[in-house]
Amino acid sequence: MASMGLAMAYPGLAQATVVAKSNGNRESLSLWYDKPAGAWVEALPVGNGRLGAMVFGRVAQERVQLNEDTLFAGGPHDPNNPEFLAALPKIRALIDEEKYKEATDLASESMIARPRRQMPYGAAGDLLLDFDGLAGASAYQRSLDLDTAIVTTRFADGKTQHVREAFASAPDQVIVIRLAAKGAGTLSFDVAYRQPGKAKYGDTSTAPAAMVGAPWDFKEPRNSGEAQVEPAIRADGSHALLIEGHNQESSGIPGALRYAVRVLALGDGKIVADGDRLRVRGAKTITLLVAAATSYVNYADVSGDPVRAVRDHTEAASRKPYDRLRSDHVKAHRALFNRLSIRLGASAFDAQPTNERIAGAETRVDPGLAALYVQYGRYLLLSSSRPGSQPANLQGVWNEGTNPPWGSKYTININTEMNYWHAEAANLGECVEPLLRMIEDLAVTGAVTARKSYGARGWVAHHNTDLWRGTAPIDGPNSGMWPCGGAWLCKTLWDHYEYQPDDAYLRRIYPLLKGASLFFVDTLVEDPKGRGLVTSPSISPENTHHKGVAICAGPAMDRQIVRDLFTWTLAAHALVKDPDPEFAKTIADTRARLPADRIGAQGQLQEWLEDWDGQAPAPNHRHVSHLYGVYPSEQINVRDTPALVEAAKVTLNTRGDKSTGWATAWRLALWARMGDGERAYSILTGLLGPTRTYPNMFDAHPPFQIDGNFGGTAGILEMIVQSWGGEIRILPALPKAWPDGSLHGVRARGGIELDLDWANGRLQRLSLRGKPHGKVNVRYGDKLTSIALDEKGRARLDGAQRA
Repeated sequence: MASMGLAMAYPGLAQATVVAKSNGNRESLSLWYDKPAGAWVEALPVGNGRLGAMVFGRVAQERVQLNEDTLFAGGPHDPNNPEFLAALPKIRALIDEEKYKEATDLASESMIARPRRQMPYGAAGDLLLDFDGLAGASAYQRSLDLDTAIVTTRFADGKTQHVREAFASAPDQVIVIRLAAKGAGTLSFDVAYRQPGKAKYGDTSTAPAAMVGAPWDFKEPRNSGEAQVEPAIRADGSHALLIEGHNQESSGIPGALRYAVRVLALGDGKIVADGDRLRVRGAKTITLLVAAATSYVNYADVSGDPVRAVRDHTEAASRKPYDRLRSDHVKAHRALFNRLSIRLGASAFDAQPTNERIAGAETRVDPGLAALYVQYGRYLLLSSSRPGSQPANLQGVWNEGTNPPWGSKYTININTEMNYWHAEAANLGECVEPLLRMIEDLAVTGAVTARKSYGARGWVAHHNTDLWRGTAPIDGPNSGMWPCGGAWLCKTLWDHYEYQPDDAYLRRIYPLLKGASLFFVDTLVEDPKGRGLVTSPSISPENTHHKGVAICAGPAMDRQIVRDLFTWTLAAHALVKDPDPEFAKTIADTRARLPADRIGAQGQLQEWLEDWDGQAPAPNHRHVSHLYGVYPSEQINVRDTPALVEAAKVTLNTRGDKSTGWATAWRLALWARMGDGERAYSILTGLLGPTRTYPNMFDAHPPFQIDGNFGGTAGILEMIVQSWGGEIRILPALPKAWPDGSLHGVRARGGIELDLDWANGRLQRLSLRGKPHGKVNVRYGDKLTSIALDEKGRARLDGAQRA
């Protein structure tokens, strides 16, 4: 019955009996290259959420750069400024008097955290595998297979075929490196460890360089002052390297973490320990098991035993044969990764190395590259954020040095949130779990900041946090004095509930929503011009409204985020049956007094309560904070608020399409949400090109920030399926460049999963899966149809197969 009704709603669909074709092409799931990596942004990433590695695929000296997700600098500390609370009424008064420079100066002295900087994320060093006896390298290729999450390097040396595989196993919590020599020759190499140091990330104002690769016989020097390396002899004659160290001091906060790395070598041939390295001679196959850990237990407890952890992980893994390690890893990876497939049409460039496809992305149509970008974005998330790990930081879990860009922390005025924009639609909802646990931590530390700094109930987090869950404003007033970071994080929690409704999960997040709302109930103040309740002090991240001045009251983004937060809290209050009706009334009354969005004299959506947009010193600013209401929120949308959508378009046209990596991704998602597929596609070609994508497909802010990858993935999916306002929108922003394609396994709000296929720019088939006998509102073009799922929770548009 469902199929018949759908066919009547969309004439022509009943005749569609086959999946839309991608011209016979199999979905491309491989990044591949014909030369080894030179720069770090040419290496290929593997990760299991907690551990990460960058594999360079070099011949004479393989470099495997390591990361462990808790290896931040510093240790537990209270960053709250004791002068904050006393200064708060003075700064609010200065803002009311429009003395913004004076308010900024006082906030800098009295409100910014001590220390002013949070703790940076650091690398865990390098493994260097130095090979002897190689005469050359021919037929070279290295690749990352997204389907198996394995990096493979292949080359020939005379009559010997070398095959090296590397992966990060989630089941066994080790990085596995397998080396094999097939044919006449054998393997002879040394395994050494190089402790982490500072890295060169390049000038952030320049575009990424073209891939140069490395010659086959290239070898990097080892640095001096290495960590103590201890050989450990096992009963089976194999050997291990054990490295112990301490994290760094930063901004006056002593390093409180111990860390350990262990490398266990197994295989045939002769394996011996020699000083601070392992020597392998005359082997045909060798497996290296690599574990890393720190003493981090939680943000207040650093009493863990990293040495025991790495020994336990490597010893347990050593009891499995390599084939079992590999198959267990692949099975665990595919359980998440294989839920979604995407094809955007045939590509004549699939046979080219990935770096060459990126180099040509802005000048030719390569739909396969966009599809690969989506799957790579999914791969990066499940590799850097799995249940039990830390959330994905500014670089996921991959970072080359001890001095990462922006500390590689959690910037929560967009970047951390953007990391999870695609999680639900891309069918990776489990990957949100680390962020949920971090928000639960922030609700504890943020309650201290709320009480000490604002005299308020609930909890607050400003624009940045780190492993130690700092919630006070950092850096300076023009970036840090923003109280809505925690509230915005709550959107990821609410999105997860809407995509996967679950009563137990809702009961878990409700206290977080309630606490975040209570903070604003206590801290919103009356606008002196009678326009409602506003945040003060605040900023519009990270923009200034006058030269050198950002502090203000009630910027548009704050009003939008707080309005959303109150809405989610009220909905959750009703669903969990909170027996406190006065709380709900207070939230509803407070929400009603938030100022509405405003259109300025230029026809633009105002970024501030005052019409300052025309005089702001950075008209092309990367942040478009006041467009939060368009995306990722849905307050401003083409169905309900067309005038505000037009104002948002004026803003975007003024800001321009070209920006930093993540800001380009945001623009892509915004135009997609507003239904302009051609504009979104034009922006996407710039995001995929060599200015904003490195040879290994990492996003170039520059330098590397992973949020651009994740935001770009979300934006592409948004062009094909949207889920907001109680509707699922099919092909709402499909560009002419993708006339044929399919997207299977994408998720929508309400616990719905979809498969859709299209040809010649028109929908051919749509399958829905959800709750039995559920109702789904589907909009295709200008038609909105309510679909009843059957007793199995299914419906199908083509009518050719049973539901």
